[in-house]
This record gives sequence, C-alpha cells and structure tokens, in this order.
Amino acid sequence: MPTRETAPLGAPCWIELSSSDTERARDFYAALFGWTCEVGSAEDGSYVNCSLNGARVAGMMQNASDSGTPDGWTTYFSSADAQATADAADESGGQSAVAPMAVGSMGTMAILEDPGGAQVGVWQPDDHSGYQVVGESGAPVWHELHTRHFRASVLFYETVFGWSTTALSDTDEFRFTTAGFDGAELAGVFDATNTIGEDTPASWRVYFGVDDVDRAVALAETLGATVVEAAEDSPYGRLATLADPTGVQFTVMAPSE
Repeated sequence: MPTRETAPLGAPCWIELSSSDTERARDFYAALFGWTCEVGSAEDGSYVNCSLNGARVAGMMQNASDSGTPDGWTTYFSSADAQATADAADESGGQSAVAPMAVGSMGTMAILEDPGGAQVGVWQPDDHSGYQVVGESGAPVWHELHTRHFRASVLFYETVFGWSTTALSDTDEFRFTTAGFDGAELAGVFDATNTIGEDTPASWRVYFGVDDVDRAVALAETLGATVVEAAEDSPYGRLATLADPTGVQFTVMAPSE
C-alpha cells in the first residue's frame, strides 16, 4: 500500500469525525474498513487516531452534547499559512468559524464556513502531515461539496485555497466542477440546487474506497448503519451512501478501473 508523505497545497489532507459516541464510532469504522484506532490521553481530549496498515487515515473526537453541532465528518485542506487562509476566507464570502490555533507540535488548524454554509477545515502541517494513504480500499478516495451556492463556492475555493478547477458540466440539470492537484483530481463541487432543500446547509461528503460496494453495504448494515442512497453504478464507479450508527453520512465507492 503506497503512502503519501505530504498533500499538495490546497488539497484534502485530513478527515476528522466529530461523534457523540466515539467508542461506538471507532468500533464501527474499524470493523468496516479494517482500521486500527488508538485513543489518546485525557490531556489530548481522548482524541482517536485511526490507521490503516500502520498509516494514518483519520481522526475522531468527542462531540459535546451542548455543542449545538450535529455529528459529522470534516474534511481539512492543506495550507502553508492557516491564518492567511482564514483571512482570505473572511474576504471571499466566507467566514472563520474556529480561529487558527496550534495543536501542539502537530500543526495549526482552523475551521471555515464557505458561502453556502459548509464547514471546512484548514490544516497547516508541522509534525502531522495529514492522512498518509489515499485512493485505496479503507481510505478516502474522493471529497465532494454539495451546495446550492455553486458559483460562489467554486470561486471561494479557487481564491482561498488556490484551486485549479475544471468544469465537467455546466447545465441547469447537472453542474459539476473538479479540483486538480499535481495532475490528480481529488475534490469536486456539485450544484445540489435540485437535490437539497433551501434550508439545508451545504456540506462536504467523504467517499471511502472499498473493493466491493454491495458487500461493504451489507457489512455496514450488520454493524448498525442504514442505507441513505442504495448502491448504484456511476461513470466513476459503483457507490452507495450510508449513515453510521449515530447518523453521520458517508459514501463507499469502488472506483472504476
């Protein structure tokens, strides 16, 4: 399994689950994806580091009952300067939700809110470079923003994270743009005007690789997940969207060859 030392600037580099039940969550994802999950000390907030065959793949943290924020996955994007990225967000139609803060010697994090209301993480790496495996079974293979504020959001990410984008389709029926990094497409923005309600905030969705989608769905259901969108074939591979035992949505995907 090849590992990645660092992520390109502006690219997805880390995923983190905020969960009201981290014990149940780590048992679920470990059984589904083969992760090894290690719980940190109380001084570190009992942060859960998850690995796949010894390589970092994801993190989990306890979602406080009074946080007012639902459980969910957060995608972090790599930045050379978290403060400059946060400042750019404030000037580009978004805002800072959590100001940049150092996380020991690992790096500096921040949380932004884009023009559609989607929360997105910023990670300025130091000792911790982010997830080390990508595009493999059990690891992130894709990150996708679903938003009703399509054009403003694309411009936001181009400006704040320096994205180079390609419009795959630009019609009222299907509007979709991808972001490329060093020749690889790693993220996309989908115009969800026709698929989500006006009061539904935009959100980033994490896609995890699996060898067999139907088998993964069946296993997930035995582990307490529910099916949100049944397995179907797409031009990019077979996929299905699930909700984990606490209701957090994610997608499993077997990319096409």
